[in-house]
Amino acid sequence: MTARDTGMASVQKAFALLDVVAGNPRGATAKDISAELGMPLPSVYRLLRTLVASEHVVHLRDQRRYGLGYKLHALDASLHQQVATPATVRRAVGELHASADAAAYFAVHRGDAIVVAHVVDSPRRPRITPMDFGFTDAAHATAFGKILLSRLDEHEVADYLGRHGMRPLTDRTLSTPEDLGRELGRVRAEGIAVEREEFVPGASCLAAPVVDAAGRTLGSVAVSLPPADFEQRHRSIAPVLRDAADRVGRALRAAEGCPAGSATG
Repeated sequence: MTARDTGMASVQKAFALLDVVAGNPRGATAKDISAELGMPLPSVYRLLRTLVASEHVVHLRDQRRYGLGYKLHALDASLHQQVATPATVRRAVGELHASADAAAYFAVHRGDAIVVAHVVDSPRRPRITPMDFGFTDAAHATAFGKILLSRLDEHEVADYLGRHGMRPLTDRTLSTPEDLGRELGRVRAEGIAVEREEFVPGASCLAAPVVDAAGRTLGSVAVSLPPADFEQRHRSIAPVLRDAADRVGRALRAAEGCPAGSATG
């Protein structure tokens, strides 16, 4: 094994360790991490010392546990800046939330991931848990994910599924590439995507594409509702959603012509 291979393995282990620490609200002990990752304790302690020194992990000595470090806050702030949603887009998503009386979402394709960039909800119409800023999971089971996948060709979709898989989340989740391919064909034909309790039980979604002047997809807007409300209202919400997608597209095109940062306040 080369030094480069060893270094890459260490980086992967460090990220896996951070995932374990982040997975428990109270943090994790070294023994917890060792058991979760199947990693010898000496290796766990060696990585922990490195991460504590870099401030990505903090040692909670009185609890004999390790928690996330404060350096990660700066990373989170930088991520929000890099996936910044212009203020005009945020307003349009907020207006969609109000006019559709539903939780509203804006998602984009960033790198090889489909990511939620902005959410507007309320106590009456809460967002789907855990669908918050930065959510990148289960595009095959979400309406906005289907919209963005439908804009890829067959080989690109296969590559995406090869990287991300098609994890079954409910008994309604599409389970094969063939099923998803047929669904994406319907999305392309109709210009709208529907998801009925495929991601989580108790929530259904509707999504529309956000396009530029040339017809290229820039993102997707979506709404979610309890299934009973969804069945009663999704047909009347569809034109409201399409109008919001058009307004978001115009806002994004306008923002591209602004100086950097001027449209994100």
